Amino acid sequence: MTLIKSISGIRGTIGGASDDGLNPLAIVKFVSAYATFIGKNSPATSARRIVVGRDARISGQMVKHIVNGTLTGMGFDVVDIDLATTPTTEMAVTMENASGGIIITASHNPKQWNALKLLNYRGEFLNDAEGREVLELAEKQQFDYATIDKLGTIISDARYKERHIESILKLELVDKEAILAANFRIAIDCVNSVGGIVLPELLYALGVRELFKLHCNPHGNFSHNPEPLPENLTEISALMKHAKADVGFVVDPDVDRLAIVCENGEMFGEEYTLVAVSDYVLSHTPGNTVSNLSSTRALRDVTLLHGGQYQAAAVGEVNVVAKMKATGAIIGGEGNGGVIYPASHYGRDALVGIALFLSHLAKKKLKASELRASYPQYFISKQKVELRPDIDIDTVLQKVKALYSQYEITDIDGVKIDFADKWVHLRKSNTEPIIRIYAEAHTAPEAEELGKEIISQIN
Repeated sequence: MTLIKSISGIRGTIGGASDDGLNPLAIVKFVSAYATFIGKNSPATSARRIVVGRDARISGQMVKHIVNGTLTGMGFDVVDIDLATTPTTEMAVTMENASGGIIITASHNPKQWNALKLLNYRGEFLNDAEGREVLELAEKQQFDYATIDKLGTIISDARYKERHIESILKLELVDKEAILAANFRIAIDCVNSVGGIVLPELLYALGVRELFKLHCNPHGNFSHNPEPLPENLTEISALMKHAKADVGFVVDPDVDRLAIVCENGEMFGEEYTLVAVSDYVLSHTPGNTVSNLSSTRALRDVTLLHGGQYQAAAVGEVNVVAKMKATGAIIGGEGNGGVIYPASHYGRDALVGIALFLSHLAKKKLKASELRASYPQYFISKQKVELRPDIDIDTVLQKVKALYSQYEITDIDGVKIDFADKWVHLRKSNTEPIIRIYAEAHTAPEAEELGKEIISQIN
């Protein structure tokens, strides 16, 4: 069994001994630490309440009851929105004027995993310093529980799915009339989680009449590996051709990542979800963009074509959001299909991504494959180097940086080397003695060869 504690929350497998895995004791300790942190750091204008949402994992109900009981024991009221996407929970925090939020989801991990993702009063993930404070409080068990007269209460509210959809329909760049006129035939794969509840409602609200659904029953027994990667999406690829669908959408269990499938069954590419949506937004609202260092250069190319400026952030949603705020970016996200559109909220949101992408596709009057072909062509290779535990990875990275000092170097998160027509990014793992190597070029063999070149230098 496994338990991983990090600045972004606590993640682990269900079951096992009392000192291992995501067991009830660990949940109580970590939630108590989070509640203590929130009590100290939330503004006085925020209500003393925490929003709690969950994906459809089998363990979700069990974890939720422990989370809710602990929060009320700490003197917080709980707004229990139950089955809800990560972006829905984020938005509910601000709509409730709550002090924070907890999302019970292990994102794309298999069904035996679950996790607690922690939000501040703005409905955004805790930053590095805040996350470390929660970890320290949990380690020292520095928390006090409420007396009998100050216990919190639980308020169940299942309306936030509809409120989220309503907010999307009100976005200026979401063109329901154009989507309706396009008469799209759409296929979806929601991997037996909360996407199966909300995606059909969103699409019908946008004017889609014909919908082909895969794995939309939210029972938590994921029908395939829940990470929306091409090798896991063979069913919807086949469905696209059989149903003669115009476009397909695939989400992960908590619906913050969006993968798109073209009408011919080929993948649009998770890296290009953000590129296409940004192209649409920038064509109507000139401005700047942000993605993380390991995301495709195509976003930079598209941004420059629209007269904007592109900036790269360290890997991690919280880092992308911070850079977006600092640069006034109007669209941003991550190359894993994560779209962050501040006009809605500062969080990855597959539902917003779907609405903007369909508006774009409808107005372009192109097939999905034709739209994909209109963007700069890049390929990313992902490799890794395993090192002995006694080797200082930071020293290795510094030596690689020195070897390529004549090129543009970014070292805010590992080492990224930008060449004229390609790049390579080296990052150390937080849990293993390995260096992850991401390389991008105009062809797959070029990207693969660049990664191998760096590996040979490391060796």
